[in-house]
Amino acid sequence: MILRLISTTLFFMSFGLYAQSDSLELNVFGEDFLWGVACASYQVEGAWDADGKGPSVWDDFTHQKGKIKDGSNGDVAVDFYNNYKDDIALSKSMNLDVFRFSLSWSRIFPSGVDSVNQKGIEFYHNVIDECHAQGIEPWVTLYHWDLPLALEEQGGWTDRMILDAFIDYVTFCAKEYGSKVKNWMIMNEPAAFVGLGYMMGYHAPGKKGVTKFLKATHHACLAMAEGGRIIRAEVENANVGSTFSCSSIEPYKGKTKNNKAVAKFDAMLNRLYIEPALGLGYPYDAFPAFKRIEKYFEKGDEERLKFDFDFIGIQNYFRMVVKRSWFPPLIWAKEVPALKRYVPVNEMNFEIYPEGIYKMLKKFGAYGGVKRIIVTENGVCVTDSLENGQVHDEERIQFFKDYLGQVLKAKNEGIPVDGYFVWSLTDNFEWSEGYEPRFGLIYVDYPTQKRYMKDSGKWFKSQLEN
Repeated sequence: MILRLISTTLFFMSFGLYAQSDSLELNVFGEDFLWGVACASYQVEGAWDADGKGPSVWDDFTHQKGKIKDGSNGDVAVDFYNNYKDDIALSKSMNLDVFRFSLSWSRIFPSGVDSVNQKGIEFYHNVIDECHAQGIEPWVTLYHWDLPLALEEQGGWTDRMILDAFIDYVTFCAKEYGSKVKNWMIMNEPAAFVGLGYMMGYHAPGKKGVTKFLKATHHACLAMAEGGRIIRAEVENANVGSTFSCSSIEPYKGKTKNNKAVAKFDAMLNRLYIEPALGLGYPYDAFPAFKRIEKYFEKGDEERLKFDFDFIGIQNYFRMVVKRSWFPPLIWAKEVPALKRYVPVNEMNFEIYPEGIYKMLKKFGAYGGVKRIIVTENGVCVTDSLENGQVHDEERIQFFKDYLGQVLKAKNEGIPVDGYFVWSLTDNFEWSEGYEPRFGLIYVDYPTQKRYMKDSGKWFKSQLEN
């Protein structure tokens, strides 16, 4: 309770620190700038075992006692499986251009390979068709963390067999939906699902260890490039990208003795998954221990890692401040938590730092192989209260004004950023945090599944009116 009070106090302090963008109007971004919302299959669909769907690693993980903070799971989530028409209509009602969603691998291939589930295939056709009927463009993410459990039982991302399974899955999806979908993201935040799922054990499948991390990293990078090649080959006029989590990394108290810690965190969180695709290889220069990954190379892997994406998605939520440390091994550095630095934070105690998204746009825009950038996720969780059918979330509106002001700054300086997708459309299941953190433009009353547009959603609606 004390931490929550501190968190809330620091959030409201942020108005004084970051009130530069009160007069921001979205029409200054131009007519061609894309505005959208994003969601992920496990976080919204529910219907976890309906109509032939197989279990995913997240189904298994959340059904284990003690894995999720509030003891919940995504069995029902926000029941997008049955509410997709209404949710897409809500997206359109806010005058958005794009509805970004992911396919559940285990809803299409219940065991990960071989036999397909016709009901699952039809569901995504229905979602895509509804987007077109509502006049909103579907942007599809092929992999947003919900690996079929059957594949994890064979080693998941730590086993090279995953490449063949992923290739088969992507090929099927490209052929099945490619005539209707032109905008594709191969993976969502590989740094997150690999680091949290195969090194720290905080996310599904709950595995830990450096070896698991390195193997899963290499296989994810290979799969990301292979997936890109498949979409480009199978889908006419495809726009192919992938999304990367990123954080501005800075030295604690600005001290130069912490610069090596900054370089290692930057290599691990910002560089490790994009640079192989750009033909730069893994960032051994800043993190020599990554050379151990070469033990898992096979002939031709250096070329297989490369793919020329049409765009990249960046996803930014917080800054990290780090310092050198005698623990943990290999990295010899650690983060200084935001609460200990007395900076504005959100409900998950992530630092609110609008300048960070500007720095990340500049950083990724400086890569020679990056042609186009879209902010495919950005948003904030705050304490929302439903009163008489209204949610007055002024602090979330301020967050968007501040962060979008920094996106506009980067755009005006020539960074090729031409889209911004809000995380998220609705409140949803927030992975290991459960249902308490609310990120949505739409408030969901979970017991009734009733939707209410928050003031932040109304702000986007009014700003994007023609």
